[in-house]
Amino acid sequence: MLLQRHSTCFTLLFLIAILGPQSGAQTTAADSAGAQDPSLVDTVKLLQEQVKELRSVVENLRTESERYRVETRELREELHSAVAQLPSPAKAVPVEIAAQDDTAQSATTADNLSGESQSSDAQSRLAKLEERYELLTGQIFDQYQTKVESRSKYKIRLSGLVLFDLFSNRGAVFNADVPGQVDGPDSWGRANSTGFSLRQSQIGLEVFGPEIAGAKTRGDVQADFAGGFPNTPNGVTLGLFRLRTGTIHFDWQHTSVVAGQDAPFFSAMSPTSFASLAEPALAYAGNLWTWTPQVRIEHRLAISENSNLILQGGILDGLTGEPPTYSYGRVPQAGEYSRQPAYAGRVAWSHDLFGQPFILGAGGYYSRQNWGFGRNLSAWASTVDWSIPFTKWLGLNGEFYRGQGLGGLGGGSYQSALFSGSPGDPTSRAQGLEAIGGWTQLKFRASSKLEFNAAAGQDNPFANEIREYPFSAYRGGAAVPAARNQTGLLNFIFRPRSDLVLSAEYGHIATFQIDNNKYTADRVSLIMGIMF
Repeated sequence: MLLQRHSTCFTLLFLIAILGPQSGAQTTAADSAGAQDPSLVDTVKLLQEQVKELRSVVENLRTESERYRVETRELREELHSAVAQLPSPAKAVPVEIAAQDDTAQSATTADNLSGESQSSDAQSRLAKLEERYELLTGQIFDQYQTKVESRSKYKIRLSGLVLFDLFSNRGAVFNADVPGQVDGPDSWGRANSTGFSLRQSQIGLEVFGPEIAGAKTRGDVQADFAGGFPNTPNGVTLGLFRLRTGTIHFDWQHTSVVAGQDAPFFSAMSPTSFASLAEPALAYAGNLWTWTPQVRIEHRLAISENSNLILQGGILDGLTGEPPTYSYGRVPQAGEYSRQPAYAGRVAWSHDLFGQPFILGAGGYYSRQNWGFGRNLSAWASTVDWSIPFTKWLGLNGEFYRGQGLGGLGGGSYQSALFSGSPGDPTSRAQGLEAIGGWTQLKFRASSKLEFNAAAGQDNPFANEIREYPFSAYRGGAAVPAARNQTGLLNFIFRPRSDLVLSAEYGHIATFQIDNNKYTADRVSLIMGIMF
């Protein structure tokens, strides 16, 4: 790969050497014949600009290549030096046991312990050097690998994840590969299941644009294959392509403007899990997450060298949670019928602790909803979030919320409003469903390649409101929300290389219905993924 890159550089330099004099000659000819053929002058100018860009690319490539070459040479020399310092294996020497006294034995033991300690330190240093060498080699490979081309002159980065998931469920879950809630057995009396899935694989594109008014611009879009299934034999293996998130950024030194579809910025954290990517982990158990169209402004204030204050505010699409009426053609939801967006804000304090960010944040959300026949409701939420590192390897993070009408964000079993009668009856009363919930996660990083996570969460709609208003806008009023949903998970994530992921996860789900029935399920997932 390096030879191919260097040959490419020499070819570019050769073209520059040829095109340089020719461009000057063509410019002279164009000046003398400018009145007869003006297009020739523009062509020559464009050619000169392209030559300048080629020269700039070659210089940057040459500089990066030289820098990585020097770093690699220094690291290799340090590695050889560490290997040379390793003690050679001790040779067996016969010793007369009768001639050894207690003092000699003590001295020998101390010497052995000292040698073992030095050997252990040298081996530890050698392991770290090997890890650094592998990282630097990967950076060199990234520098010389083939880049994604675009029609514009700006850089585009392709990324993604190929994720293979083997899952086994003991219990009747609503969604076999990404379960969130539990129900009773199906009409044939079946509950347990085992299967495979690749539909959580992802593809992403990131583009870096020009600088405008002092702001660096960039955009990104993320998609996966979890958009449903085609109505065809074995359609469960043909996951449909689906938009996840997409944002446009204008980034100044202390301020950013972001527009697009993203996680709600006042509740942006999620537990760490590769078994649940189509929907973030604990999506039905206290994690407000729905990817929502929004425009937000972020401002960062430096309080001290290691502390800063983050202020966020913006408007969002007032989603309410009910599924679309049609597969084609977008019908407005109750929040959009109110003809005003949702409003949200967040303030957070961040401080560096043990090399990790220590974050405490609080946020708020408000939206109006029009359910027809003059039934106008208010949706709101108060949130707090935290990320607390106890040591370099151990930390606790999570979120908590209390609100009403939060079905569009994943709260209240994805339902925002309840009705005293049929939702289509003008005489039925409406009530915004109140809910309280949250989640927390304990993370332990055993090394830079291995981590363990334990998380638990709960979503708790108010049972007295469900009993007083037994009809729902979800699925034509047929689906009554669960009275409580709890989920817990344990997983480990091992990354032998930066682009390879191996993980195993166990999860337990408990769903409590309004009639006091409790359904539970256990799930085991084995995951293998390749990042690119």
